[in-house]
Amino acid sequence: MPQSGLPEVTVPRRLRAPAPGWTATADVIVVGSGIAGLTTALRLRRRVDRVLLVTKTVLDEGSTAWAQGGIAAVMSPEDSPAEHIHDTLVAGVGLCDVDAVEALVREGTDAVWDLIALGAEFDRGDTGGLSLTREGGHHRDRILHAGGDATGREISRALIAALDRVRDDPGIEVIEHALVVDLLTDADERVCGVTLHVIGEGQVDGVGAAHARAVVLATGGLGQIYASTTNPSVATGDGMAAALRAGAVLADLEFVQFHPTVLWLGEGSRGQQPLISEAVRGEGAFLVDEAGERFMQGQHPLADLAPRDVVARAIIARMRETGTDHVYLDCRHLGAEFLEQRFPSIVQRCRELGFDPATQLLPVAPAQHYASGGVRTDLRGRSSLEGLYACGETSCTGVHGANRLASNSLLEGLVFARRIADDLTTRLAAGELPEATPVAPAGQPELIRGKRRLDVQRAMTAGSGTVRSAASLAATEQTLAGLAARAVDDDADKQGGPKSWETTNLLHLGRALTYAAALRDETRGGHVREDFPARDDAHFLHHVHLRRSGSGVLEATVVPVPPSNLDGLDLDGSGASTPLDVLDKARAEGTVTTKPLARHTQSVDQTVDDTKETQ
Repeated sequence: MPQSGLPEVTVPRRLRAPAPGWTATADVIVVGSGIAGLTTALRLRRRVDRVLLVTKTVLDEGSTAWAQGGIAAVMSPEDSPAEHIHDTLVAGVGLCDVDAVEALVREGTDAVWDLIALGAEFDRGDTGGLSLTREGGHHRDRILHAGGDATGREISRALIAALDRVRDDPGIEVIEHALVVDLLTDADERVCGVTLHVIGEGQVDGVGAAHARAVVLATGGLGQIYASTTNPSVATGDGMAAALRAGAVLADLEFVQFHPTVLWLGEGSRGQQPLISEAVRGEGAFLVDEAGERFMQGQHPLADLAPRDVVARAIIARMRETGTDHVYLDCRHLGAEFLEQRFPSIVQRCRELGFDPATQLLPVAPAQHYASGGVRTDLRGRSSLEGLYACGETSCTGVHGANRLASNSLLEGLVFARRIADDLTTRLAAGELPEATPVAPAGQPELIRGKRRLDVQRAMTAGSGTVRSAASLAATEQTLAGLAARAVDDDADKQGGPKSWETTNLLHLGRALTYAAALRDETRGGHVREDFPARDDAHFLHHVHLRRSGSGVLEATVVPVPPSNLDGLDLDGSGASTPLDVLDKARAEGTVTTKPLARHTQSVDQTVDDTKETQ
């Protein structure tokens, strides 16, 4: 296997925390309240006796609510599953799990109709039909949006409203303000619960232990590992880090998507940054440099609507050429009336910050946006540890490969949450995943102070960020190893708290991500190496799986993918013949047609109730 060139990395089994002072029990614990967590919990309701949903702050604070662009699905007779699958595979640059992509796309249409039946109100045209738009990497209009640019918030609203309607159901309990600290495992390393800290606003106080027959992690991404991100402040990788410490396999961590058009607020701006949705370019906005020159022409056949990694790399290259720290997005020709109607939230936020997209160029630069990797799962959402499932950005289903296609993330959370709920329903009804007794984890715990977070973020941004090299990755690991070495001395007598636990999670994931990035001596998707600027299919058509061994050492395994993943895909923008071209030609000749899509209207609640009755 490739060599990282980095020294051995060790990861502790647990965080330093007080002993649990209370206990709770459930059949299934769902951690997270975005589209993945809420869908899983709602679908499990009344199928199993008791579901416990825990969320870090309050129900609507997760990443789902921040999704501006929309949710991608085949909802039009002019579109087809084959085309959506093709676009997803192209964006993933050969590393997508084809079976996972097919499941995503083919089940996605019904899943979205179920979401609509549940109460999600997507934008519609004058005739009442769904308004569909296009984003980078898509060859068809297949993006549903709500409130123009408030899609995630509308989906979150609909799911929370559905949950509120069943708050009195004894089969489901919600605990807010609850941070998961670590996973509980039994003597056979089967996951059987979590330790979690609930602050005063929750139902109980302090650290406790919640026991369950299965745990579903839907805790979102790791955006706060970098100095600038579009992710909310709660995105500190808690679920991924806990899974890593427990010995679960994590995959594709090196593939971090940097959104190309994040509003540039000046040097030194930190934390969550304002995102200018890709949908703005989908409606006709375009990128220019400081001289006003459009620079995406000739970079890719889709120009400004190329996949995100292509656009982000082009922006970085142009900034280096011109010696600037941002480029510009030109929306002025779209007009104030259209912008205010189609993108009300974006326009309002820009104007609050002193920019008017109707009259001014918007300064933009890439910032961390999405983690394509995470806890490796199969098509049913099962991780490598018995009893542990993962869904949404926390997981790595294989759908995204090396780079997520725009607006596929909400669909992934929706589709695979349904698959997890169905799998758990079947297994629990069959008597699988019996109750287990957790055992105390071995080894010394670790904790670093919350104030060290900026040190972690600076190191990750400088060496494991948008552009990497062997030297930068080595420097990042040296800094992070130094922070880890000081952890015991810093906090030997302290038991930790939310800020220090979050920062330690970022440290552990930062070291794992850096190690994975050092193993990939090529540029592919969201992984950019300036010392290896070309894609290398001969040596790197594989996934990097990482896991913590029993001794605490981080172990890497290379898992090859079939070369056939590249068959017929125009991955380099050359315009070579693709299945999409063939399909379009066949349509023009009348030798193939697309059947109208069935309008699925059965409600999620009815589906759940029917399943319950058949058990």
